[in-house]
Amino acid sequence: MAEDGQSSIEPRSFLTCATEVARLLGVQDVAVKPDDRHARHLAHAVRRSLLERASLPDALFAPLMAAAVYDPDPSFCRWFVEPAVYVFGRRRVMAALVDYLRIGTDAERAGAVRAWYCAHVPLRADHSPAYGPGGVRDPALDESQDLKDAWLEASLRVFTEATDVQMRHRVLLGLPTSRAAYPPDLHELLESTIASARFHADPYVRRWAAAADRDAV
Repeated sequence: MAEDGQSSIEPRSFLTCATEVARLLGVQDVAVKPDDRHARHLAHAVRRSLLERASLPDALFAPLMAAAVYDPDPSFCRWFVEPAVYVFGRRRVMAALVDYLRIGTDAERAGAVRAWYCAHVPLRADHSPAYGPGGVRDPALDESQDLKDAWLEASLRVFTEATDVQMRHRVLLGLPTSRAAYPPDLHELLESTIASARFHADPYVRRWAAAADRDAV
């Protein structure tokens, strides 16, 4: 999808990503220290500032998404995803996550899966000044059905192509088992994925295939 012209994603760490977000926001104490607790401290320090702003510089979008993807805690990556959705729109956020899933490392793909769930955060006019003047928001910012379909396709292809068992497990178990959830042009890929999953070494993957088969009956 690459709506932001992102062609490659350099390996980083959560600490360096959180530090970059803090630096761009002008938050003090952004020196990089080799300490996971410091990364969480920085994330906490920028959270309120991100949610309270009606706008953010465009240069902050990629660092926000990187921080969301590299945040190892699925409970906290929302701190970066939610303000990005409000300011830049659900469409742009989802497009970036699809890119991470398509071309990222296994670690980045795993982070994209965690962040994808947060990208569905419900939007409320009273929750962020970035929602829109007078509580009005351009619907085009959040149009995302085609990106949801792109996510389904990328997930199916990662399952087929990935060599890491945990990565295959992670992407597949996040996919719906109902064939009705997939657009017609993905049905052939879905059926081949289900066929492969039926005999997979991972029992959870086999259960996913079994659930898909039950749904087809």
